[in-house]
Amino acid sequence: MAVRLGDEAPDFTAQTTEGEIHFYEWLGDSWGVLFSHPADFTPVCTTELGRAAFLKPEFDKRNTRIIGLSVDPLTKHSDWAADIAETQGSAVNFPMIADPDRKVSLAYDMIHPNAEATATVRSVFIIGPDKKVKLTITYPPSTGRNFDEILRVLDSLQLTAYKKVATPVDWKQGDDVVILPGVSTEEADKLFSGYRTVKPYLRMTPQPKD
Repeated sequence: MAVRLGDEAPDFTAQTTEGEIHFYEWLGDSWGVLFSHPADFTPVCTTELGRAAFLKPEFDKRNTRIIGLSVDPLTKHSDWAADIAETQGSAVNFPMIADPDRKVSLAYDMIHPNAEATATVRSVFIIGPDKKVKLTITYPPSTGRNFDEILRVLDSLQLTAYKKVATPVDWKQGDDVVILPGVSTEEADKLFSGYRTVKPYLRMTPQPKD
């Protein structure tokens, strides 16, 4: 069964490269990024994990925990980590789930038989502190993910979760944002100093500060 936006993220217990975790307990009050890999010792995955490890401080700054998954066993994960550190210049610094029984993969609908009969496709789930799914992205096995885009979307999700705004096309941190249509003119006047009305339904304002 597909996991869709707004659904409660499936909880699970799994073995990882950092020991057994209980997913909800491991997340705590943090945001989370769960992303899957078709198999260990594959070239595209190797580059992705190196990039994710390099960017981990950026996820940390956003109160976000990252965790990978592969259907291969834990022993292969450990051996693969050495290759990632050697070839990518960044040692894996977050847990990798071993999912040989595909329990987690099936709960999150990560196996798409028409693409890969037994392995996971490149799924990405961003999960909020409320344990609800905030974003899903699915890439084919042949295409590596853009982690800068994942960070960009995370910034948007965190901003729009707490402010009455949405982010427009190609938005990045610090750009102007859109005031939600449900915000009245009176409320906009109080909340958003210096906003401009392009159309009655399109009101732009500088990104709100904390």
